[in-house]
Amino acid sequence: MDLRLVPPALAAWATAALTVDAPGAWAAVTAAVGLVGGVLLLSVRRPGGAAGAGRAETDPPTDDPVAARRRASTGRAVTGTSTGTASTGTASTGTAVTGTSTGTAVTGQGRWAERARWAERVHWAERAGWAERVRWVRARFGWARAAVAAVLLCAAAAAASAGLHGADVRRGPVPELARRYAAVTAEVEVSGDPWLSRPRVRGDHAAPAAVLARAEVRGVEEVDGRRVRTRTPVLLVVDPDVPAPEESAAGGGRSGPPPDRAGQSVPAGRAAWLGLLPSTRLRVAGRLAPGLTGGDRIAAVLRVRGRPEPRIVAGPSGPQRWAGRLRAGLRDATEDLPGDARALLPGLVVGDTSRITPELDHAFEETDLAHTLAVSGSNLTVLLALLIGPPGLAQRAERRGLAPRLGLSLRATALLAGALTLGFVVVCRPDPSVLRAAACGAVALLALATGRRRSLVPALATAVLLLVLYDPWLARSYGFLLSVLATGALLVLAPGWSDALRRRGVRPRLAEALAAAAAAQAVCAPVVAVLSARVSVVAVPCNLLAEVAVAPATVLGFAALAAAPVAMPVAKLLAWCASWPARWIAGVARTGAALPGAGVDWPGSWPGALALAAVTVAVVLAGRRLLRHPAWCGLLAVLLVLLVTRPAPLTRVISGWPPPGWRFAMCDVGQGDATVLAAGEGAGVVVDAGPDPALVDDCLRRLGVTRVPLLVLTHFHADHVAGLPGVLRGRAVAAIETTAFAEPADQAEFVRREAAERHIPVTTAVAGEERRTGPLTWRVLWPPPPLPPPSPPPSRSPGVPPVGQGAGAGWEPDGPNDASVALLVRTGGLRLLLLGDLEPPAQQALVRSPAAADLAGVDVLKVAHHGSAYQEPELLRLAAPRVALVSAGAGNPYGHPAPATTAALRAGGAVVLRTDRDGALAVTGTGGRGGRMGVVRED
Repeated sequence: MDLRLVPPALAAWATAALTVDAPGAWAAVTAAVGLVGGVLLLSVRRPGGAAGAGRAETDPPTDDPVAARRRASTGRAVTGTSTGTASTGTASTGTAVTGTSTGTAVTGQGRWAERARWAERVHWAERAGWAERVRWVRARFGWARAAVAAVLLCAAAAAASAGLHGADVRRGPVPELARRYAAVTAEVEVSGDPWLSRPRVRGDHAAPAAVLARAEVRGVEEVDGRRVRTRTPVLLVVDPDVPAPEESAAGGGRSGPPPDRAGQSVPAGRAAWLGLLPSTRLRVAGRLAPGLTGGDRIAAVLRVRGRPEPRIVAGPSGPQRWAGRLRAGLRDATEDLPGDARALLPGLVVGDTSRITPELDHAFEETDLAHTLAVSGSNLTVLLALLIGPPGLAQRAERRGLAPRLGLSLRATALLAGALTLGFVVVCRPDPSVLRAAACGAVALLALATGRRRSLVPALATAVLLLVLYDPWLARSYGFLLSVLATGALLVLAPGWSDALRRRGVRPRLAEALAAAAAAQAVCAPVVAVLSARVSVVAVPCNLLAEVAVAPATVLGFAALAAAPVAMPVAKLLAWCASWPARWIAGVARTGAALPGAGVDWPGSWPGALALAAVTVAVVLAGRRLLRHPAWCGLLAVLLVLLVTRPAPLTRVISGWPPPGWRFAMCDVGQGDATVLAAGEGAGVVVDAGPDPALVDDCLRRLGVTRVPLLVLTHFHADHVAGLPGVLRGRAVAAIETTAFAEPADQAEFVRREAAERHIPVTTAVAGEERRTGPLTWRVLWPPPPLPPPSPPPSRSPGVPPVGQGAGAGWEPDGPNDASVALLVRTGGLRLLLLGDLEPPAQQALVRSPAAADLAGVDVLKVAHHGSAYQEPELLRLAAPRVALVSAGAGNPYGHPAPATTAALRAGGAVVLRTDRDGALAVTGTGGRGGRMGVVRED
């Protein structure tokens, strides 16, 4: 395997990563040192020219030194005798005669002269031997000089390129204006597709999603009127209240965005921002701020203001306009497809993830299939393989593919493949990730097309070197790192693993697929663990199952993309055909992510990555031995299946969670509420969903809940409803019940939209309602029925109260908290009071209502509003719970639960437990003062 280009590529990569945001002087010094060192190594004269002189210097004045050394090595030298007889010049066996006296006795002086001559000859022989060794070492390792010089020169080039790119970020007035948080008017050019930020829960509200876009500031004007031309990369942040940019005479900067992004309805203004095409120029007013993280290619953040209104001053370039029409055509062709296929197909084809819901995105991340949602070299490889056929036959007379059928020569085929690659880059946007995918995919495919497998690793090293020199910021890109690692694993590890599997009887195609998936996973897993703090256990089987559908979906999707501008009915037909493999891929991701043991938590740090790498190496070494023992392999496969599926009985025996006979569980979801009432085997009534879908989903998995007869959302604050997709993930939810007070409006709309997508009915809870499922019965205590519209009072008998009077009749909530659904639940003799987030006004009204008589002496109290200080003391005294449970997040900024509230509960005889300290909690046993009730903490 030829690895000569690998050290220069790695040196350039490391140098670029270290110097791209370093001070310019450091980059200059690094480049100078590398350049000088490389030039000096290359300028040193080769030793061949002085070889003759060196040999002359080592020759002794008499005799051949090499022969002398050989004679010296044959045995002990005999220089003469002193027996009084003449030396005959003969030697005994094992000795060499170096001198004789012809018939005369050898005197002592002669013997000393002979010894001196012998010492001189040995000296010259040793010098000759060392010279020969030096010449041999120089000839054997002379390549090291050129290799070190190449490493130094590539590092110097990378340092120079990184210094220039880093200077682009730091130069000009924008960084200084950002440090002053200056208000400016700027002309910016959009450099990538805009996208929506992920909504984040802050307290009881969800921060609204903003439109984000990478752009370059081409000119800036301060409030004092000074104008400066520049070219500085920034991140645009457009809040929901900013109007759509006005189009000038040169408008046309939009591509017709889809009516929704990631499953959310999008206002007209936000949709216009999302539809902006790269290379569109705008004039905006806003405020500059420093970047949130260092080491990025963003010099500042520009938050756009609504006044004066943004304006498009120049439309996109011709290629981007053409690419925008193609992408919009693909979205139109997939508009009527089923949900997952509609969302996934544009992502598979051109990397358009605008329709990917957070739930689907989570499933792809859990199964390590997220790489299919990003444009990669595999997309381009599929297209080029259609053109030139199987790579190994690309230069042979029997080559296949479309090119020979069209009568194209090899040269014409190469030109057409280059044009296809260029079009691929334009349509998928010339972002760094797309350029990386195009370069790596094209180089690898061309190397394969020549049939020269030895050139694959040098080709990859060349691609890495050129891309890092072109864009040094790639050296810090996790996407680039994962792409190179995966490609390197396919080239270096996968062939050997595939051969080993074939030798053990595995079919060739299956062996290749299994080796490729395992090699890529083994090499990339440590980096993925750094990013997600999790290791997917199902990644290899899920990638194997999804791989069979990626190529058909990609080919048919690109066909629909090409047909959409000229024949939309044909494009819709092709998209419908592509929807089947796309739905298969989505189904694999959802099924794999729904498994209880789909992933294992892992430290999300570089030490954690090193530990995972060590574990992976140990597993690979052990696996080589285990392959020789089929019985052990079968046993390990069974254990792995049990680990992934985690059958509830087995999990309960091993972990003790959930405890046998549990009645009520409070999930640890941070600063929010999510509780579960056991309703039979595998079933549970869920009350609130918490702020994070992943946390509530994980809690329900561990409880073994797969069916939800009813989901009660006490009110529409984000810390109670934002986790709704996690409850719906992989579970059959029969109905959702909510409060009638639909505020905040955006969260109420979110709940209605999620329910409508899954055809789940939504009802409204009203005080007095009683329901039953399995061993559960409950009554709604709050909120009261809404007031009827004003009408003339009907005639009634004296003493009969008007309809609607009772628990809080005529009471209007001050906010969402006071409109919370409150429940009195009975199960297994236990009485549980769940108060949602009721505030003191609603609690006081509940104490005065007719239902108050049933609240005395409950067994379990779910303390209202995370145990805040705002509680009605009379209600706490009336309930007098045996156990009080508080759901709160560790280190929350609100001080929940309040010390006064916990003290009041303990004073009333309650045992107070809280999720921020005790974790998830489960109530077991029976009710009543004589009943045996227990609370179990999850370890």
